[in-house]
Amino acid sequence: MAAVTGEDVARARAAVAQRAPLVQCLTNSVVQTITANALLAAGAAPAMVDNVHEAAPFAAVASAVLVNVGTLDDVKATAMALAAGAARAHGTPWVLDPVAVGGLEFRTRVARDLLEHAPTVVRANASEVLGLAGAGAGGRGVDATDGVEDAVEAARALSSRTGGAVAVSGTVDVVVHAGRTVRVPGGHELLTRTTGAGCSLGALVAAYAGVEPDPLVAAVAAHLHVAVAAERAAERAAGPGSFATAWLDELDAVDAGALGAAAGRLA
Repeated sequence: MAAVTGEDVARARAAVAQRAPLVQCLTNSVVQTITANALLAAGAAPAMVDNVHEAAPFAAVASAVLVNVGTLDDVKATAMALAAGAARAHGTPWVLDPVAVGGLEFRTRVARDLLEHAPTVVRANASEVLGLAGAGAGGRGVDATDGVEDAVEAARALSSRTGGAVAVSGTVDVVVHAGRTVRVPGGHELLTRTTGAGCSLGALVAAYAGVEPDPLVAAVAAHLHVAVAAERAAERAAGPGSFATAWLDELDAVDAGALGAAAGRLA
């Protein structure tokens, strides 16, 4: 039996819908619109508060914080460190998405420094997890060149270091925390052809972490939500463009009952 049950993910999904967690997004400029739309579709409230003057005070009052290092510069790096530090100080759950870490020195250093603020969840592909852990050279830009299973031990080491969960995204997602491991199969290939789908997943993990105290449950529920919505969307999509729209619709349509029913696939 998986460490996360249907009751767990259904409870988390209901909490997102009922409590509309306020998610502060310090994310990359390419994905801000789809990230905000994905959060709204799931029932959360996005706030793109990412400047150095407001990042810390907003993190102190938000339900959760997303830090995504996709389009990084010195000013953004400072704002991210301030937000992560404030989140930790005030007990605000926060998610680190170390986009393209491992292959580029600046973002790798920034992301590794952010680990000192103990992210509630690290959400990344296999190459990013290996790069963040110092066990690999990163992928091809934002694309992984390593398999998910190759990164599981590095994910466990990162989880032990931060005390939070680590989610490795791929054909079968793997989420680890506190000696527990859950695999989340499903989703659809069209997710990889939709700009911002992975970054939106990081934001949804933050939304779930804002209402669910167990970081493993929060990460698994978000990954399962994205996978189920993608499968439903692909059934009526003609290609990547119509899929992106249908996926947002399905993020809204997947309710607690549907998510709980889908938990039978968890391993």
